[in-house]
Amino acid sequence: MTMTTDQAARFADVFDRLTVNVERTLHGKSHVIRLALVALFSEGHLLLEDAPGTGKTSLARAIADSVRGTSSRIQFTPDLLPGDITGVSVYDQRDGRFEFHRGPVFANVVLADEINRASPKTQSALLEVMEEGRVTVDGVPHPVGEPFMVIATQNPIEQAGTYRLPEAQLDRFLIKTSIGYPDHATTLRILEGATERAHGEGLPPIITAEGVSLLAAEARTVHVDPTINDYVSRVVQATRDADETRLGGSVRAALALIRAAKTYAASDGRHYVVPDDVKSLAGPVLAHRLVLDPEAEFDGVTAQGVVSQILLDVAPPGDATAA
Repeated sequence: MTMTTDQAARFADVFDRLTVNVERTLHGKSHVIRLALVALFSEGHLLLEDAPGTGKTSLARAIADSVRGTSSRIQFTPDLLPGDITGVSVYDQRDGRFEFHRGPVFANVVLADEINRASPKTQSALLEVMEEGRVTVDGVPHPVGEPFMVIATQNPIEQAGTYRLPEAQLDRFLIKTSIGYPDHATTLRILEGATERAHGEGLPPIITAEGVSLLAAEARTVHVDPTINDYVSRVVQATRDADETRLGGSVRAALALIRAAKTYAASDGRHYVVPDDVKSLAGPVLAHRLVLDPEAEFDGVTAQGVVSQILLDVAPPGDATAA
């Protein structure tokens, strides 16, 4: 069953109202908010690589408030243990049995702050729950519920005492982006409200958590023409063939790009994907999955630059004039 025109219009209306609502907290960052919401409705996760104090925590809480969901924040440190994230089984002497105590990962929106500061073993504790939506402790699975989204952050400036995320874990994030600093006008607007307590009253909800799951299911029904699938396949293949890359996008990367493009199309009020949807999302979805050749990286080549060049070289459907 394919999404109808009316469903697409309703989806776009909710999406726009959510964007406006979250922007009341994160001023002047509608593009980043829309990417975060694309990740949410695509049932994916978001990686923010940004300097401290740019509003990463505010973004997570604002999204949770807007969907009438729960949120939690996990501060990753070198001594953080996997059980501190997922939860542990504690022996109850009165009942004579072990009882599972849920960790902070059991929330609709989970902020994993400075994820690269924890050990690889602790980082990997997120892998199952991000992919499967459940935690397994002592052989017993515990679903985290729906919707479920991890917003992870890492500081690109300070690398001392950090552990670089492995490619397998980076591949679990649907989108990677950055918030960045606000412009002058937005900064003045923020300063004018400096008397308000940070993270004070929550935002009014726009939709329920159950409503998010229903709209996410509708987004999966957006029509994708075979020519769009062919275009995505050629773009991902080009990331593997590029001289600057040692490792290109996987099949999971291609699936992620299609999934995100469906949501992006619905957010624009369309029940079908167009090539511009793929172009808009190729950087945020693909760049963090590429492993650059060391010599190319030394020469200043970036993964985002590689993707941008590929979009110029690979002809989209119906554009025979592209190089």
